[in-house]
Amino acid sequence: MTEKILIVEDDKKTASLIRLYLEREGFQVVIAYDGQQALELAERDQPIFVILDLMLPRLDGWEVCRRLRKVSDVPILMLTARGEEIDRVSGLTLGADDYVVKPFSPRELVARVKAVLRRGRLEVGKESKILSCEDLNLDLEKHKLTLGGRPILLTPHEFNLLKTLMAAPGTVFTRDELLAHLYPRHEATVIGRVVDVHIGRLRQKIEGDPSNPRYILTVRGIGYQFAEAEPS
Repeated sequence: MTEKILIVEDDKKTASLIRLYLEREGFQVVIAYDGQQALELAERDQPIFVILDLMLPRLDGWEVCRRLRKVSDVPILMLTARGEEIDRVSGLTLGADDYVVKPFSPRELVARVKAVLRRGRLEVGKESKILSCEDLNLDLEKHKLTLGGRPILLTPHEFNLLKTLMAAPGTVFTRDELLAHLYPRHEATVIGRVVDVHIGRLRQKIEGDPSNPRYILTVRGIGYQFAEAEPS
């Protein structure tokens, strides 16, 4: 088995328990006990998944997630404290794919990991398709975005959001509809602000002038739409 999962957790009992359940499912596991070690192991071992606690020595989980997202689209599941909504919102806006609230069931955690991995593999297994608009090209099979031939690194949520919009140019999506695409298991009241954050970050990456976008348009009072191609 070459598939490695990186656990980033400073509590050794918790880390060992997660490791036990993942190894039962056939995964290889590496453990980092602080944020700096997490980044080193992520670079060395190239894990297929990262389970990331937020409260860590040396570098906290937010900073680890931020740095990973600059160089990788590896799925990230965050472990957050009970009742700390701001932790969950911050983690999701930084590019985490899911979160589990402590204390948690190890079986639920493993199920979440497998569900995120399964979704990613289903995307890769689909028929090759490229969504294009002018010099913007989104390759759904390779999970890559290029702008004028230049690769643009997207988080998984940014990719899914852009795919949803580009697949239906001119269609107006409400924030709730976009939330349903991004976070099908979570309540909109918890993460209602996340869509606007993701849109803002997408615009920073693909728009020449984010304050006057040409691709992702705001429909005041409703939501967002991807611009329709102008007739030639």
